[in-house]
Amino acid sequence: MSAMTVLVAYASKHGATEEIARRIAKQLREKGTAAEARPVGEVKTLEDPDAVVLGSAVYVGSWMKEASAFAERHKEELSRIPVWLFSSGPTGTGPTDVGVSDKQLAALREIHPRDHRLFHGAMDPTKLGFLERKMVKAVKAPVGDFRDWGEVRSWADEIARSLS
Repeated sequence: MSAMTVLVAYASKHGATEEIARRIAKQLREKGTAAEARPVGEVKTLEDPDAVVLGSAVYVGSWMKEASAFAERHKEELSRIPVWLFSSGPTGTGPTDVGVSDKQLAALREIHPRDHRLFHGAMDPTKLGFLERKMVKAVKAPVGDFRDWGEVRSWADEIARSLS
């Protein structure tokens, strides 16, 4: 049993990224690592975790403000412990090489993450506001759940292995 504790902190607008974060924490626990998923807004200090997995939903090439602010606010602590980043965003089945802007990635690299993974997201129109639905329709964004849970699970397994 690993004595490592991992915080899976996330920013999620409509719940799809939260579900990915919770799945990562659950998989880490199944591999013997103490892990907890929490919204970035609830995390005041980083004294407890030995490692952090930080994730955000991506909208128009950017992480949510709360996630970016969290990374900036805790930059010093995060640069001293193992950190993995994930982004949840593009819907559909196309390549996941688009998503986070270079400017945003440059800022996130300051915390020296071990990896950054971009997962396909989910789009449920019933959870969107009027303007969001208009935007989705305008850009013809694919609607549905495109998350690959096997990919999420195997990435969490990689993290668990590198911590053991």
